[in-house]
Amino acid sequence: MNKEIITAFSNAVLNVMPMLGISNVEFVSEKKYNNQIDSTGVIGIIGIIGELTGNVFFSMSEDCAKKIASYMMGGMEVAEFDELAQSAISELSNMLAANASILLSETGKTIDISTPTLINGAFTVSSSFSEVVCLEMLAENMPFHIYLSIKEK
Repeated sequence: MNKEIITAFSNAVLNVMPMLGISNVEFVSEKKYNNQIDSTGVIGIIGIIGELTGNVFFSMSEDCAKKIASYMMGGMEVAEFDELAQSAISELSNMLAANASILLSETGKTIDISTPTLINGAFTVSSSFSEVVCLEMLAENMPFHIYLSIKEK
């Protein structure tokens, strides 16, 4: 996968999270996966079309999702992953993908993003393509993963 794509999505997290008050964000590693993504927790899925095509999956534990939702709601305690918290994480997925699309446009690649789909629970998601790059990050010392299944047209 093109390094510009990987950089745009990792930088999107590093740019957006501090704007929400989450200052403890760091990149851990980059790994390659097959097209099966196993998750226990919350995944925000965004479709990518344009000069690039595919999907991006933002994956985190439910505890991480509640903590991020709390930041997004001005510090209000989020005890349950209810509709309000789900809405916040959907919006986070949208913000991250939009920021990445802006960063990609600066490299000459134009993309559009879909509205987010949110899944919560234990599941396996199949990506659009056989090659998936996982960007392992930490947000407030909790795992936050970005799975990229994206190709250039």
